Amino acid sequence: MTMPSEINPSQPAPLAPQPVAATRILLIEDDSKIAQEVVEELESRGFHVQHEESGAAGLSMGLNAHFDVMVVDRMLPELDGLTLIETLRERKVHVPVLVLSALSAVDDRVSGLKAGGDDYLTKPFAMEELAARLEALLRRPDNSRQTMLRAGPLEMDLIERTVTRAGVPIDLLPREFRLLEYLMRRPNQVLTRNMLLEDVWNYRFIPQTNLVDVHIGKLRRKIDESGKPALIQSIRGAGFMLRVP
Repeated sequence: MTMPSEINPSQPAPLAPQPVAATRILLIEDDSKIAQEVVEELESRGFHVQHEESGAAGLSMGLNAHFDVMVVDRMLPELDGLTLIETLRERKVHVPVLVLSALSAVDDRVSGLKAGGDDYLTKPFAMEELAARLEALLRRPDNSRQTMLRAGPLEMDLIERTVTRAGVPIDLLPREFRLLEYLMRRPNQVLTRNMLLEDVWNYRFIPQTNLVDVHIGKLRRKIDESGKPALIQSIRGAGFMLRVP
């Protein structure tokens, strides 16, 4: 009789559970106070943070180690943040990058995106917003580095911030643009209201609101003109979909 404690040699030993690797973030920030606060906040959320104080050190780390997302200050010693990001992109490093800067003008934000940044956060900022933006970057699909999006008759230029349908320009407000970008990156997928609130509005706790429905309605009136096939469709009991051929 085999005792319960005995091991049957014909059966493979069970594998020990493997720990889930923490998301790795590279923070390149020369302000020690800001850096300490960011590191403490992100590590309290379970992220692993590598901090570098200069552009040169940050570039070396970004080129030679794997990270899931980077946070790069625009003004850095030895090598400025935008040059750092441009170098990473030239070397085919496509890790999502959040740019931090005290410069808040539209031209400054456009410069950060044109250099290869994926998002731009101005100082001073709330730690909650920083974390929410990083989580949104981590959820982006693989096509997030594209600067031109196409979905059926729709075209979106992410650098010039323009949208056309069959070549006809469509004027969108910033939130409408961001909402449409989210839809165009996920054509023919059902997107719930909670997904849209989390990823487009950065709500960490979902409120009871008709915010999504109101903005979808406004976007429809601009995108789905009379006489043309409707692209934005409601999926009963589920959410919305950008339906394209």
